[in-house]
Amino acid sequence: MRIAVDAMGGDYAPKAIVEGVMLAKKEFPDIEFQLYGKESEIKKYVTDEHNIKVIHTDEKIESDDEPVRAIRRKKEASMVLAAKAVKDGEADAVFSAGNTGALLAAGLFIVGRIPNVERPGLMSTLPTFDEKKQGFDFIDMGANADNKPEHILQFGIMASHYAENVRKIANPRVGLLNNGSEESKGSELTKASFELLANEKSINFIGNVEARDILSGVADVIVTDGFTGNAVLKSIEGTALNIMSVLKSSILDSGAKGKLGAVLLKDALKNVKNGLDYSSYGGAVLFGLKAPVVKTHGSTGPEAVAYTIRQISVMLETKITDGLIEFYAERKKSENSNSI
Repeated sequence: MRIAVDAMGGDYAPKAIVEGVMLAKKEFPDIEFQLYGKESEIKKYVTDEHNIKVIHTDEKIESDDEPVRAIRRKKEASMVLAAKAVKDGEADAVFSAGNTGALLAAGLFIVGRIPNVERPGLMSTLPTFDEKKQGFDFIDMGANADNKPEHILQFGIMASHYAENVRKIANPRVGLLNNGSEESKGSELTKASFELLANEKSINFIGNVEARDILSGVADVIVTDGFTGNAVLKSIEGTALNIMSVLKSSILDSGAKGKLGAVLLKDALKNVKNGLDYSSYGGAVLFGLKAPVVKTHGSTGPEAVAYTIRQISVMLETKITDGLIEFYAERKKSENSNSI
């Protein structure tokens, strides 16, 4: 397996990215890591050169660059070269913590869509707080501002394949995010999407799911349009940050007894923090492309980078992309034969 890494993407690049790669190498010594970026900076943090290739470039995409323009104009940028390596068959997957919009554009315009997939969706695994605590796959988290019902159907199919093959969940439950659980609820988009999902035989569709229930393990996959998904994701992130902030302030302001209680509850509070942190599931996948294109948060640390590499390795081992390509090829063939 060969992973093309944008070593210059992210707030703490290349240090955090390369240190994360070094952590992952201990678990995956047979993966070849192709690190794209400024060689002199990258090599400061390379502690083991086995299966490490550094491809030098001085150019990188900044966090405030306009995504499509950056991809087209900065042809030697580390992110662009990593995506081209996949397109040219020199690598099997792309990983970056850089500009999200630029990575989406690079994935779409350089790596390319799976044939018969209309819109790739941005998907991440988020935590759940039920007894199983196995999380759920959430798609689309913002790759598309506007969607059609057909796109949401494809999101459900693709995320269901991911849950079953990568996360090993048998017959994953697929829910549609809506403002009520009743079939009649929702906008014209969600009503039409409900009908398509309900008639799709390849997935286990369980109906509408309300936002208040998504962290309780009500479904293994939750689908929505990109605008709604991004808003919900940021709401979850903001709530988690504020909960931890309130807990910390309350402890610090409660005097000696509160601080003593915090010491006694240290492990429990750590578990709460870890439970709210979804980076342990890996990065966000731009799903529906010809190869895995995976993004982590710009402020990610080495541990999160290593988690994401583990996620990519499972995606490659299970050949999830090949499975989707075959699924949609067969689906297209069936549609053509039925139309004759």
